Amino acid sequence: MQTHDEETKKFFKHSSVHCILCPRSASSKLSIFKQQVVGNIFTHHQKCVIVDTQAAGNDRKITAFVGGLDLCDGRYDTPEHRLFSDLETVFENDVHNPTFTSSSGGPREPWHDLHSKIEGPAAYDVLTNFEQRYRKAIKWIRIKKCKPGLDSLLKLERIPSIHMPAAGPDGDQVVHVTKEEDPENWHVQVFRSIDSGSVKGFPKDAKEARAQNLVSGKNLRIDRSIHLAYVKAIRSAQHFIYVENQYFLGSSYCWPSYRNAGANNLVPMEIALKIASKIAASEPFAAYIVIPMWPEGIPTSNAVQEILFWQGQTMSMMYKIIAQALENAGISQFFHPQDYLNFYCLGNREAKKRGGDRDNPTPQEHTHELAQKFRRFMIYVHSKGMIVDDEYVLLGSANINQRSLSGSRDTEIAMGAYQPHYTWAKKEAHPHGQVYGYRMSLWAEHLGRVEEGFMDPQTIECVRRVNKIARRNWQAFVADEYKPMKGHLMQYPVHVSKNGEVTALPGFESFPDVGGKILGAPTNLPDALTT
Repeated sequence: MQTHDEETKKFFKHSSVHCILCPRSASSKLSIFKQQVVGNIFTHHQKCVIVDTQAAGNDRKITAFVGGLDLCDGRYDTPEHRLFSDLETVFENDVHNPTFTSSSGGPREPWHDLHSKIEGPAAYDVLTNFEQRYRKAIKWIRIKKCKPGLDSLLKLERIPSIHMPAAGPDGDQVVHVTKEEDPENWHVQVFRSIDSGSVKGFPKDAKEARAQNLVSGKNLRIDRSIHLAYVKAIRSAQHFIYVENQYFLGSSYCWPSYRNAGANNLVPMEIALKIASKIAASEPFAAYIVIPMWPEGIPTSNAVQEILFWQGQTMSMMYKIIAQALENAGISQFFHPQDYLNFYCLGNREAKKRGGDRDNPTPQEHTHELAQKFRRFMIYVHSKGMIVDDEYVLLGSANINQRSLSGSRDTEIAMGAYQPHYTWAKKEAHPHGQVYGYRMSLWAEHLGRVEEGFMDPQTIECVRRVNKIARRNWQAFVADEYKPMKGHLMQYPVHVSKNGEVTALPGFESFPDVGGKILGAPTNLPDALTT
């Protein structure tokens, strides 16, 4: 992953920066076998930066950054998501593409992500998460390496110039960014996926843990609030859901096959049931889901193929539920499941340089040569976010899979936010606050345009318009001759029948240039690794 963790630690050696490498260690109260599973399969996946910034006068305040961006190679990009341009200037020494063994000559792997800046009381919650993680990490180091005196955390309450929340119901006033009556005010909440093996401070008493909305496992306290936040937001949705995520798999208890895979998170099922309920009520509703064309890596590898297989199972389950809802409502002859639910991916294609490359690839050509010949590649969607009804945004480090949402697997952090003055209830109409503006800016980038119809994503006219653009972009992407794309949004290359059956798009069993079955295949890898 090119995180350069060892290099980072070496760089800060003999400086005032305390750099600690923190493996994903399981709770010592678990069995030796479970400790080995957790330590070898799962990871710390939170991405947050916390700094002190300027407040009023000479005072300081805490500001936090939370989202999907890693601080490592290959993450910098622009909305153009260039493939071959500027490889020796803007992207010099940062050409990242794990699909190929060599990055020489491009294409680079373009990167799309979501991240947030948090100010106010919620920023201090992100700080608390870091302090709990840090104290647990140094405890492990003290035990294993007998190194006392590692706790270098500042006692911020002893630094008078830094604003800190006080105790009591009104204690946060000093750290508020805006007043409650300010139209641009935000309400923000921080969520996590984490267990007591990774933080210091979770209550040992089961009743106290319940009071803090923690789940009690055997010798373990688990925070699953990210999963709960997704479920509650989906259940509250009234008009549309827009998702961007690196992975989209779950609700395996209802998959067409492999129901014992253990990917039991509720997110896909909740979206499907929400759509079904809206169909039954004859109310418009749409779900737009943007995912990468394939998980990062080599598309033919076992891990990528199995993840794609789980993803296909998830799609099939959702479309079957929607098709059945249309049948039950007696409108299946008028509407298609893709009038309500659609999956998309992002891609880019650049015009050939003058002088031209060879016109006809041979079957023996290497995948890298094909990508260079046709000058096309996917844009890697690393986002982990959801927008509901243009009034609520949820984003962080958590993917929509079991690893991220379980709470006892990968550690994650996310934030949910809305503007109280820009809700459907407050406006009695479609709210046009900053959440709406954020979604429209993402669509403008992905679709290469802004149209009036995009203002109402729940309408069937908007769904069909977006699908038309996405289909045309896919056709331009796969054409032998270069055709300019309008934006980057493409239909995900699967075919969905009226009865909800998901199959390969005709003519595209495998991904262009790089190979690998689009609907994947099961392998002998441990399910916990790929779900």
